[in-house]
Amino acid sequence: MAEKIELEIVTPKGRALSESVDEVTAPSVQGEFGVLPGHLPMVAAIRPGIVSYRIGNETKRVAVGPGFAEAGPNKCLILADEFAQREGMDPVPIRKELAEIQPKLEKILSATEMTPKLEAEKKVLVDQENWLAAQLELHGDPPAATMRPFEEWGPPPSPITEEDDGQHS
Repeated sequence: MAEKIELEIVTPKGRALSESVDEVTAPSVQGEFGVLPGHLPMVAAIRPGIVSYRIGNETKRVAVGPGFAEAGPNKCLILADEFAQREGMDPVPIRKELAEIQPKLEKILSATEMTPKLEAEKKVLVDQENWLAAQLELHGDPPAATMRPFEEWGPPPSPITEEDDGQHS
């Protein structure tokens, strides 16, 4: 009998999903990661995006907002600010909200001086834009490439540092 992973997604509103699955893939701030039975313990910061999980031959997908994940040999717990399933999702209000956010964000990004107040407003708008884009991706109607996953954390570091300049001793 194959081992399973207990996948649990929890939001501030309570438990959103609890399934016994064969495999989980989730979006972290460093890129996607996968969890199979027997996974070594790990903790990761989650960015808005799609969590996919497989039960037998069926793969299911849900959208999650920012948060954290803890994985181990037989459990994957995701604590996320937001959660959405495709069933019952209406992309029209999501696209409308995205269309309202983008001009506000562009105005802030074109400011000559980035004050702390503007920086805070930008973070809120980018987080909102990324969450809306994740929902549209889940629905199968992704927006144009406007997601800004590196706004807060920056791109992943290069495996080659400036000190070793690619030279290994």
